[in-house]
Order: sequence, then structure tokens, then C-alpha cells
Amino acid sequence: MKVVILAGGYGTRIGEETHIRPKPLIEIGDRPIICHIMSHYSRYGYNDFIICLGYKGYMIKEYFAHYFLHHSDVTFDFRHDNQVLYHHHTTEPWKVTLIDTGKDTATGGRVKQIQKYIGNEPFMLTYGDGVSNVNIEKLVEFHRSHKKLATITSTQPPGRFGALEMTGDGAVTGFHEKPRGDGGWINAGFFVLEPGVFDYISGNDTVLEKEPLEGLARSSQLMAYKHTGFWHPMDTLRDKNYLEELWKSGKAEWKHGS
Repeated sequence: MKVVILAGGYGTRIGEETHIRPKPLIEIGDRPIICHIMSHYSRYGYNDFIICLGYKGYMIKEYFAHYFLHHSDVTFDFRHDNQVLYHHHTTEPWKVTLIDTGKDTATGGRVKQIQKYIGNEPFMLTYGDGVSNVNIEKLVEFHRSHKKLATITSTQPPGRFGALEMTGDGAVTGFHEKPRGDGGWINAGFFVLEPGVFDYISGNDTVLEKEPLEGLARSSQLMAYKHTGFWHPMDTLRDKNYLEELWKSGKAEWKHGS
């Protein structure tokens, strides 16, 4: 099963970083966040990736064009027409297909454009800026069990602010650090989709999260896999710094899955 990653957005809310590189190349630890996402899928045996490019997509192409070189010990033999000899390498067994889907194409339009690379097979899809320890094996099993066209992973995000414990007269008696949100479930990405989903996408201006998903829901073809573990997007510089702190402290829950 192929894994499609949406990596073409402008990332305007983290403009401090994205004015020089696309958001999926922003590093957490010593690796771009897109590689963290790919490594998570790879741990479950999914190594065939299709990356939908847009804003500064050439930089993602250049990154993967040199990926093997940068993760290998190498000899350049200038005595023999600059012969390159690769030695020990630490690269993953990935196959990476990079597709230019347009600078201003909406999310649904990007997915529609890679239809010919999917064929008539189910595939997975996620965003290039969110990490999680979602169990991919269980996600796929859930999708196969209900036999619908689409599965979306849902999660309850943590609250942005700590909550106060107070008595009726306003006396503070304690704190809850970053409680869960208001109880609502949100779209966390990590989709599993049947090829019939392409029929719900009309063109480049189609936003995946609107007409296609809403249409699938009306047709009773959309199911939610509830994930109660770690999930966090990288929407802002604050998010980036938070993920960086988790990585440095050894608390990056997405690193080993669940």
C-alpha cells in the first residue's frame, strides 16, 4: 500500500521558517519533519511514498536527490573520472516519488493529481506536518473491517492553556496542565482510502476537508479511527519548539510508535 504525503502548502502560520524552506523540511532534531513521518510508516513496513509538492517543492526534490549521499560514507576518486564509491549507509528502504501538484492547488486537487500513480489500489494519506504514534497496523485493520471507502484518524487534542481549579468564590485550589480539549474529536490525518475516493474530488480547487470528506460522510462512506495516543501538528513556531523539546528530552512519543 502506497503512502501519500501532502507537502505543498505555504505554511503561513510558521512563516518565520517557511520563508526559506517548505514546512515539511523544517527540522525536528536533526531530521526534517517529513522524514519523521515517513519513518513512522516505515516501522510498519510501508516504504513506498508519493509526495505531493507545491510551495518550494524543488527544495524537497533536492533533499531526496542527495539523501543517499548524505547518509552514506563515500569515496570520491578523482583519479578515475570522479568515480563515486559508496560504503556504509544508514538509509531506509524507501521508494520516494515526488510529484509537482501546483503551487496553489488545494489539498483535494493534489490528491486527484496523483491518481494515476495509485491505480486501482487502496492507499494511505497524511499531512506533511503532523507527527503521531498512531498504530498503523491497527488503523489498516480497522479500515479493512468496515469496508467503507475512507477512514480518517481522529484525536482529541490537548488544550492550548492550563486550566485552573477554583472554588465558587474564585479561590484557586490547583492547576491542570494542558488538559484535553472540549471533548471534540478532530481530523488528525493518517487516512486509509479506497480508489473510489477519487470520484469525490472534482479538480484543483477542491479542498479535501470540505466537499470530498463531507460527501463521503453523507454517503455513509467515512469512518473514524479513534486515536487516544500522541498526536501533534506543527502549525506554529510554538509547535515546532515544543516538538523539538520532546525530541531533545527523549520524550518524542512518535519515535517508536504504539
